[in-house]
Amino acid sequence: MTQERYDELVAQSKVLVETERDTLFKLGDNALEVEPLQAQGGARAAAGEDIQSVEETLRRFADDVGICIGTLMNYRLTAAHWPAEHRVKGVSIEIHRILMGHPDRFELICKPPFNRRYGQHRWTEDAAKRARGWQVQSPVSVQEKVTAIHGLAADDQVAAQVAVDLLRRPAVADEVPAQARVEAIRDLARDERVAAEAATGLLHRPDVAFKAMSDDRARQSVNHAQVERGRQAREEFERSSELAPAIRRFERTAEFLDLVGACHAFVATTNRVVPGLRGRTVCEDEKAVLSENIARVRALEWIEHAVETGDVDVDEVLARLLRGE
Repeated sequence: MTQERYDELVAQSKVLVETERDTLFKLGDNALEVEPLQAQGGARAAAGEDIQSVEETLRRFADDVGICIGTLMNYRLTAAHWPAEHRVKGVSIEIHRILMGHPDRFELICKPPFNRRYGQHRWTEDAAKRARGWQVQSPVSVQEKVTAIHGLAADDQVAAQVAVDLLRRPAVADEVPAQARVEAIRDLARDERVAAEAATGLLHRPDVAFKAMSDDRARQSVNHAQVERGRQAREEFERSSELAPAIRRFERTAEFLDLVGACHAFVATTNRVVPGLRGRTVCEDEKAVLSENIARVRALEWIEHAVETGDVDVDEVLARLLRGE
């Protein structure tokens, strides 16, 4: 097709569109004459009639004309918001409809925005929606595209899949702030099973495990979990294994040997080290350290008490000494 023929068709079509605009506004005007609107925008029923009769009248009018009642109501409402003297030629009724709720619509419609695609000022449906702050059909800016994605991902299942797919793109993931990623991981790991599996996988990475264990609370939690898991495993073994009685006897023997070895090591070390202090002056800092550790030797009394009574509980003072507090 030649450019000349194209321009000819555009000119003809503009006339048709303008004719259609006038026709549709006239339909709205006629519907307003059948049933005018109140100043607030509601239907104004005649004396002795209710709102329902207004709708029935308009439905009958739409049926007689051969048009959908919903379409007629839209034309009527648009015509009511755009008096004839404020209707702009060359601007479709749909753009008038979009702008009809804008408080400065009469001035706004006379100032169409610049359209980069066409290199001129003109109204399009998307331009009108932008003026109203609505979601556009063809998003251009980053925010418009984000809004469009949110609209498409209103369903949680769709949103979850979109999030997964987007975060698989390294460039996208890199743009997410570190704190936002941490919060997202926390939200995703609310389920205990998911959290456990994720933590296990992360702690398989040496650098992650090293940094995680630098946190006192995390380290204490891991230590506590290890002790608790060992306790549960031992209880399960003692409850269900046929070998449990034999193992308990062996452990008692092993514990006895360990205790004897500990006492022997203490005595041997003391006999070797203490004579070496002859003639040596101990400074105050050294005395403080030695005094603190000598106080822990009270554990010997604990051993004696345990052997005689079988009670291995310790008083709070000794417990704190053994913990180094």
